[in-house]
Amino acid sequence: MGTEHSKNEGQRSMVFLRKGPKLPAWEDALLAGREPKSLLKRGLRYVSLSLIMKGMTSTPDFLWGLHEVQKLNLSRNQLVVIPPALGKLDRLVVLNLGGNCLKCLPKEIGLLRNLKVLFVNMNCLKEVPAELSLCRKLEVLSLSHNCISQLPLSFTDLTSLRKLNLSNNRFVQIPLCIFALRSLDFLHLGSNKLENIAESIQYLVNLQIFIVENNNIRSLPRSLCYISTLELLNVDYNAIQTLPDDLYLLRRLRRIAWNPMDKGLHIAHNPLARPLPEVVEGGLDVLFNYLRDKKEHN
Repeated sequence: MGTEHSKNEGQRSMVFLRKGPKLPAWEDALLAGREPKSLLKRGLRYVSLSLIMKGMTSTPDFLWGLHEVQKLNLSRNQLVVIPPALGKLDRLVVLNLGGNCLKCLPKEIGLLRNLKVLFVNMNCLKEVPAELSLCRKLEVLSLSHNCISQLPLSFTDLTSLRKLNLSNNRFVQIPLCIFALRSLDFLHLGSNKLENIAESIQYLVNLQIFIVENNNIRSLPRSLCYISTLELLNVDYNAIQTLPDDLYLLRRLRRIAWNPMDKGLHIAHNPLARPLPEVVEGGLDVLFNYLRDKKEHN
C-alpha cells in the first residue's frame, strides 16, 4: 500500500513538473551547462540568434561574446536599454529590436558597419543617434511607432537606404535629410503631424511607394508629379481640397485604390472641392483627363 502510494505521488510530481513554466531557450541552455554558441543557427545566408518573446528586461551578458552572429532578433521583450557592448557584434547584418521599451539607442550602433536591416519600431525613442549614419550599408530602417520628431542631419550619409518607415511618430514636417536619400523606393510617414510636403520631394527620383496617410496635409506640391517612378501614393485621411493639375504625369499609378495594400492613388477621406469627389468616383482615367483638360484651358 505504502509503495503504491509513493508511486502515485511520484507520478503526480512528474506531471506537475511537465506542466510547469518552460524555461526560455537561452536560460535552458545555460542552466544545462551548454555553450551559448549552441543557440546559434547556421543557415545558408546568416548565422542567426532569436531571443524573441523571452520576457527579458535586460540583455544576457553572454550575448556580446557571440561575435559571429549576423542576424539577431531581440524583439517583443521588455528591454529598456541596449548596452554599448552592442558595438562588439560588428558582423551583424540584420538587427530586430522592435516591440521593446527602448528610450534610446547606444551611439556604438555606429560600429555595426555591415548592418543592412534595422527594426526599432514600437519602442519609446524620442531621438536617433547621429552615429547611426555610420552604418553606410543600411538598406532598410523602421522607426515606426515611437516618439521621434526629428532626424540628425548626418542621415544624409545613408546613401544605400531604400526603405524607410517613420509612421506613427511626431514629425511636423518631413526632415530635410530625407530628400538627400536618392536610393529610397519606399517612404512611410503616415500618422504623424505633417501639414505639407516640401517641393524637395522631387529629389527622391526612385520613390515607388509614398505613404502620408492620416496627417494634416492641405495640398500636394506640383513637384510630386515629376516622380515618374511612383506606383503607390497614399494621402488618405488628410485635409486636401485640390489636386495639382500635373498629377496625370504619374503614369505608373494605375487606379484609384481603396484597399491599403493595393498600388495606385489613395485619396479617400479628404475634403476635396467639387467637382473632384464626383470625378474621383469615375476612376483614375477620368480624374487624369479632367486635370489634363483643366490645365490646357488655364
